[in-house]
Amino acid sequence: MQQYSFDKYKKENTMELNGLNALVSGGDKGIGKAVVFALAKKGANVAFSFFSEKEKAEDTLGQLKKYNVKAVMVQADVRNYQQVKDMVEQVKKKLGRIDILVNNAGTSGLNSALEKISLEDWNTVIGVNLSGVFNCCKAAQSELVKNKGKIVNMSSIAGKMGGTIGSHYAASKAGVIGLTFALARELAPRVTVNAIAPGPVDTELLSKEVKNNLSKATPFGRIAKPEEIAHTVIYLLENDYVSGEVINVNAGRYMD
Repeated sequence: MQQYSFDKYKKENTMELNGLNALVSGGDKGIGKAVVFALAKKGANVAFSFFSEKEKAEDTLGQLKKYNVKAVMVQADVRNYQQVKDMVEQVKKKLGRIDILVNNAGTSGLNSALEKISLEDWNTVIGVNLSGVFNCCKAAQSELVKNKGKIVNMSSIAGKMGGTIGSHYAASKAGVIGLTFALARELAPRVTVNAIAPGPVDTELLSKEVKNNLSKATPFGRIAKPEEIAHTVIYLLENDYVSGEVINVNAGRYMD
């Protein structure tokens, strides 16, 4: 009778994060910050980008010291491909290589109603949420292919059912799902590419009133904690046979 050893499977087939190098876009706050800490707890060296809030980025960088890993922060606008390309080069220079890319940077826009969404607002949301993911994947592609790396993209429940934030946000997050599917096939088997579609998450982007209303609409009676989304990121990074998937993390609020 064949003996099955989970320990042997884990050793041979599961990606150990300890000592690997990760780049997280928008890692200075919210979900991205939780992802950065989750990676550091696993022993991964972490580089993260921030857009404008340098103080928050420096605070995150300071908190990473307790994990005894290498940590790097880089300012970059993910809408700008040259800035993203420069960011990738900086991270490679400081950490030596890139094994993991987590595309987390995102924005919700100023208005949600179609009649109030300006062309500038549309371009900003699409630029950050969708073009930003494309730019990061493109800039890091050769490095990830060389290292047999992994990509995790942050989509949203809105990308599957429209949501309430606005058509620009829903379109951008649906685009992330399509991009994830395309890259998962194109980069296989060298790189795994997956996405996460969270429901509402308890971050500073939501007011207390909005959080209460969204909690009532969720079967669990609460919205997600950033750490719960980060935990899902770790799952995807530690599994070598999951690619082209979009994992819902919304406590039964939306099921497909």
